[in-house]
This record gives sequence, structure tokens and C-alpha cells, in this order.
Amino acid sequence: MDRLTLWHNPRCSKSRAALAALEARGAVPQVRRYIDDPPDTAEIARVLALLALPAHALIRRCEPEYAALGLSEAAPEAALVAAMAAHPRLIERPVAIGAGRAVIGRPPERVLELLEG
Repeated sequence: MDRLTLWHNPRCSKSRAALAALEARGAVPQVRRYIDDPPDTAEIARVLALLALPAHALIRRCEPEYAALGLSEAAPEAALVAAMAAHPRLIERPVAIGAGRAVIGRPPERVLELLEG
């Protein structure tokens, strides 16, 4: 299996729960604190392709930046991806990436899907 990476925000209870679930299964993911080490637009686009979701599905609409930037479901994909790269708090968390797939850990146990088959 490819190296398992977790885009993680330690201040988020869902992100902490996802990491704990992986570790309880013996997985040792590469933890990327994406707020401190934000992915660039190419990385976000690659993860969206692995998720097979539009950019709006990966964005946190409750963050102040969402409204301040005038974002909406109607915003172009490129604008949403650029906003997430520039303002990583907008990225939904956690995101687990590995084995040519990715999942958003909502609920946190979804990250375990990457350990299966």
C-alpha cells in the first residue's frame, strides 16, 4: 500500500478521532498538519480527483473566510481550490490519502476504509 497520509488539525476532535482510529488499527500515517504546511493547488486538485468529489465538497462553509471571499457552490472549481490553498482552514478535515484513494474522515471512522482491500 502507498504511504498513508492524514491531513490533520490537532485542534479538531474529528481529526484527533480519525488519527486514533488509524493508530488503534496499527497504522502509522504520515501526519501532515495542513494548517501549518498547506497543500498547493496541484495537491488539492489531486486529492479531489482521488475523492471523486467537486471542490465544494472539500470546503468548510462555516469558516469566516468562506463568506469573506464570497465563495458559494456556484464558484468555479479553480476559485475554490485556490481559496483552499491560500486559506487552508477552509479544507474539511481530516482527509486520509493512500493506496490511490482518499476519504474525508466525516465520520472519523471513514479513514479506516483505506486500510481495507
